[in-house]
Amino acid sequence: MITAKNIHKYYNELHVLKGVDLHIEKGEIVSIVGASGAGKTTLLQILGTLDTPKQQSDTSLEINNDNILIMKDKALSKFRNSHLGFIFQFHQLLPEFTALENVCIPAFIANKDKKETETEAKRLLDYLGLSHRINHKPNEMSGGEQQRVAVARALINKPAVIFADEPSGNLDTASAENLHQLFFKLRDEFGQTFVIVTHNEEFANMADRKLVMKDGVIV
Repeated sequence: MITAKNIHKYYNELHVLKGVDLHIEKGEIVSIVGASGAGKTTLLQILGTLDTPKQQSDTSLEINNDNILIMKDKALSKFRNSHLGFIFQFHQLLPEFTALENVCIPAFIANKDKKETETEAKRLLDYLGLSHRINHKPNEMSGGEQQRVAVARALINKPAVIFADEPSGNLDTASAENLHQLFFKLRDEFGQTFVIVTHNEEFANMADRKLVMKDGVIV
């Protein structure tokens, strides 16, 4: 599913990632933990094609057998929209749009049929227990509800991989536990692969595999 080799990242003179290798299987839930500054989010952004590593002769990144590092911007954007989903600590919902409209946005970007997209978005919101919030805007929903809308948005294009960066970091304990259980339910029912950066040790230990980062490498 995901294979990365010799991933380095520099920000000016700061060497953030120092030769990361990893392999993630389809349907795996993998957590990435480590102290602040260890390189977790940088690695997640590179795996999610939101950032690029330093190109070296033996550096590679493949997702679903596609060579990410040779893709041009337009092809990469299309690949990202079609195959990857993202969930962030702060839900990043657009405040002027309803839950339904927020969920539909990635599918509309992919030029999918409006009626079919809205039907699928309603199905996802219903599945996530949000059928009563379809026409509500973000400021009319709780934090947990907003994050579930963000999950639905990440799922709308049926991505192969979902990348999550501290997805429960802004939630209360009960909402965080519900979100964590939801990820496992989604994996079991839809076969999605999850790569999750988290400071929540209990959640990290629930994952199929926990990767610990320290000083830019997986230890």
